[in-house]
Amino acid sequence: MGYADRDEERPVNLAERRVESAAFETLFQDGMALVDESAAYLDGDGRVESRALERPALNAYAQQSLKLSTRLMQLASWLLLRRAAADGDMSMETARREALKIDLKGPPRDEHQEALLPERLALLVKRSHELQGRIARLDAGLTTQDVPPVNAVAGQLRRLRSSFEGR
Repeated sequence: MGYADRDEERPVNLAERRVESAAFETLFQDGMALVDESAAYLDGDGRVESRALERPALNAYAQQSLKLSTRLMQLASWLLLRRAAADGDMSMETARREALKIDLKGPPRDEHQEALLPERLALLVKRSHELQGRIARLDAGLTTQDVPPVNAVAGQLRRLRSSFEGR
């Protein structure tokens, strides 16, 4: 069996293909736009809004803005790693290994605290959790170990090809 035959029998990882698709580019752009929007809010209007908050809401603001920043840093790191691998600047194996260092779960949502936040910050937190879910689902597809080692259909096609070619 030649190299090409072995390659045909390897299962197609749809998640890896998705990282190289337009859908990933949209996810990447959405993620980076959310990072920029959040940073601009926290450095600008968020500071102003936080000054008007009472103690419980101010505490929630401080905790949630820190969690938001940390979450977005983790998500941006993952997106940049996967883009580097898709662009050929890093091997997929290196990207996989480095991605294991990224916390895609993060702390659980605290909806009680989120209810105390200014509306814009609450929306940014919500959107960051949605982005986190999208990335976690894609990452799960990239790191799953449940992929069968041999593509049975490719094996059948190889046998049919062999019989018609008279091998």
